[in-house]
Amino acid sequence: MIDRRTALAAALGVAASPALRAQAQGAFPARMIRIVPFGTAGGPIDTLARAYAEKLQARFGQTVIVEAKPGASGIIAADFVAKAPADGHTVLFTMPLTHINVPILQPKVPYDPVRDFTPLSIVATGGPMIVARADAPYADVQGLVDFAKRGNRPLTYGTWGIGSSAHLFGELLKRQTGAALTHVPYKAEAQVHSDLFGGALDFAWSNPSTARGHVQAGKMKVLAIAGSRRVSALPQVSTFMEQGWKGFDVDSWIGIYGPARLSAEVQAAWVAALRETTALPDVAQRLTAFGFEPLGSTPAQFAERVQADTPRVADLIKAAGVTAD
Repeated sequence: MIDRRTALAAALGVAASPALRAQAQGAFPARMIRIVPFGTAGGPIDTLARAYAEKLQARFGQTVIVEAKPGASGIIAADFVAKAPADGHTVLFTMPLTHINVPILQPKVPYDPVRDFTPLSIVATGGPMIVARADAPYADVQGLVDFAKRGNRPLTYGTWGIGSSAHLFGELLKRQTGAALTHVPYKAEAQVHSDLFGGALDFAWSNPSTARGHVQAGKMKVLAIAGSRRVSALPQVSTFMEQGWKGFDVDSWIGIYGPARLSAEVQAAWVAALRETTALPDVAQRLTAFGFEPLGSTPAQFAERVQADTPRVADLIKAAGVTAD
């Protein structure tokens, strides 16, 4: 049955809006779209999700909201999307934590990271940075390790959660060097930096975007970046590999998943929208400013990346000696 408003628009020779056409034809999207980032509201992932929401709302002709569901290392957000209707109106904006790290560490998570999701696109790649206060008596990773070994107490470092890439890299550094390092997990990166500047932490991990602001303010120095390459947000910062450290070259990424069993048509609509949105100059610049390199992969490339990264992360977890406790 044709919607009365659509018929009226046609009679007047006026093109119906995308939302109205979708409602009339039963196409996607037919109502409000919800993007669920796994991080806290106002954090880097939430902020980037809102940048995408603004562009996608204009493209889809439907309201697009961002509904952060933080906590439990991303399990809450991922489980929410896994159990959402398979119609494409709810998607997850996430990082490897929810689909690689946590399922390896916690085999009994309430969702299957492969079976319960439809991969849409990896929109960007990047890596976390190891940071210290600007007045710290070391300027690179070796300097930190030497300082830790000379000290008479363990050095504390903060991350945004157990099992996060920052946690894995921190424990790997501890294992490789024998330095006394104590992990302190937080719920949000902002809390990590607050305690770092307040003296409660000796060093920490940071996303490049937040690190850049603190570096420019003269409050922080960056010792190295994990992953396979430098980032344009802070191009002067060398990688762990460049400083002679092995095992820190596992890249992170930002990816978007829908629930399992999305139709091919809905998946294709999302993939096209995400690829074109990622390519927009202002979105690409926002990703770059946050320390990520824009990508815009296909679903097949996304699935292949996760499949390839999973054993590498498992090896990293084993090498770092990290457990879920």
